[in-house]
Amino acid sequence: MTDVVIAGGHGQIALHLQRLLAEAGHSPAGIIRNPEQVGELQGIGSRAIVLDLEHSSAAELADELAGADVVVFAAGAGPNSGADRKLTLDRDGAILLAEAAELAKVPRYIMVSAMSTDDFDPESNDVFQVYLRAKSEADADLRGRDLDWTIVRPGGLTDDAPTGTITAATTTDRGSIPRADVAAVLFALIESGAASRTQFEVIGGETPIREALSAL
Repeated sequence: MTDVVIAGGHGQIALHLQRLLAEAGHSPAGIIRNPEQVGELQGIGSRAIVLDLEHSSAAELADELAGADVVVFAAGAGPNSGADRKLTLDRDGAILLAEAAELAKVPRYIMVSAMSTDDFDPESNDVFQVYLRAKSEADADLRGRDLDWTIVRPGGLTDDAPTGTITAATTTDRGSIPRADVAAVLFALIESGAASRTQFEVIGGETPIREALSAL
């Protein structure tokens, strides 16, 4: 049984992942800001950790990570948020989780990033460009840490039914992928330990997930 803590526990990818983990006999927990979401996480077999990543210290977060085997960063400020929150959550929240993982001696960190994040315009204050910058800087911070990290950069996210097949490579063509398949990729990474200290892009494709990950 693997103990997994997921930041952004009420997001769609995170909810899919927690269901997969619970159904497989693992022990998932989701970090959420809104206590009204506790019951939903409990209903899918997960444990809720009520904590605001934008107003917590690394030490406070580390206390909640004690005993975890893997942390997953799947949090995000959302499409209706401004540029400031892209930096305070998408970037700084991810860095805070890494700092807390080191304090709590959690060995593995899996980052849900995004395709093409390194192509941001550093001179732009456009919200999407700031989002790309935030994700890119969070990824760069993680790559510099002595953790067993994996950075997953999916293409455009859809709510389509999962296919169980993907294309994964250091860089891929532009494309889309169901959120449920991204969750299945995260689940396979947790169970297999594949793609250690590896960053890759992933879109829909024809290769079964575990086969694609083992080839990275």
